[in-house]
Amino acid sequence: MTYKYPDTVLMVFCKAPVPGQVKTRLTPALTAEQAADVHVQLTERALKLATQSRLCPVQLWCAPSIDHDFFTASAAAYSLELKQQQGTDLGERMHLAFESALAAYSHALLMGCDCPSLTESDLEEAIKALREDQDLVLAPAEDGGYVMIGLNRPCPELFTGMIWGTSQVLAQTRARIDQLHLRHYELSEQWDLDTVRDMDRYRALLLIN
Repeated sequence: MTYKYPDTVLMVFCKAPVPGQVKTRLTPALTAEQAADVHVQLTERALKLATQSRLCPVQLWCAPSIDHDFFTASAAAYSLELKQQQGTDLGERMHLAFESALAAYSHALLMGCDCPSLTESDLEEAIKALREDQDLVLAPAEDGGYVMIGLNRPCPELFTGMIWGTSQVLAQTRARIDQLHLRHYELSEQWDLDTVRDMDRYRALLLIN
């Protein structure tokens, strides 16, 4: 397959859509099964976005294992490679994914699967920034985290000792970027889908599109 940026890889982190284990903050407004269905919708949207224009190779990084039928079907539908997440917390899993990716590619991006606001132009903007010698690319989120990060070399300091899932992640990450004197580029602010209020926003987005 021919890609516009063959020296770059896009990694998508995803949990298996097991009811009661994904999108739990949408319950009890939604049932566990409905919340899992939302997770599937968001993931399929993300994978379509990642693969539709063949910007670069795409890897789906799976948890807790690559064996779930949803992952197998996604690999076939979107022509992507399945990878197993490793590590004890999100930070270690992200760092180890970057180590793996950057052993084979010059540039690597990592995104979640629950950010409906990301566009194809955002992905290309991030890739171009990495190729223009930025050390790091970040897509900040309204909730104080980030929805995508890109690196040209592994940087464990960005992922260790972080309190994940809080509104301080973005500020802590920016502080570490400054401490490490990394050249970095930020995309426009994004939003991800975590709460029932976010669901209303997502439904409105679907109507527009």
